[in-house]
Amino acid sequence: MTRILGVDIPDNKKIAYALRYIQGIGLTRAGIILEATGIDQNMRARDLNEEHINKITSFINSAGWKIEGDLRRDIVANLKRLQAIKCYRGIRHYRGLPVRGQRTSTNARTRKGARKTVGVTKKEK
Repeated sequence: MTRILGVDIPDNKKIAYALRYIQGIGLTRAGIILEATGIDQNMRARDLNEEHINKITSFINSAGWKIEGDLRRDIVANLKRLQAIKCYRGIRHYRGLPVRGQRTSTNARTRKGARKTVGVTKKEK
């Protein structure tokens, strides 16, 4: 596997899609990177040589984008800030409920987790 900026990218994928395994780089940014470095978008990741990898890493570092560790730290810091000031969004994150106004009476299973059945027990005599 090829490593770019500490991330293993799959060898069998086209480089435009393989770059998306780096957090903070989507399809648009991958296209910008490949266009600026002059690398063919149809090239497979296994065909990259050291020169191509160095071009990609130097362009990403010079672009000033937050990726991987820095991006993860910023996201966690933003969530902690929202929870610290006890705003609505922070409380929803803290409780593990949907944040953006979705209904919770019937759906939201992804955010709430598996159903927890609350049963009624009969009184024994």
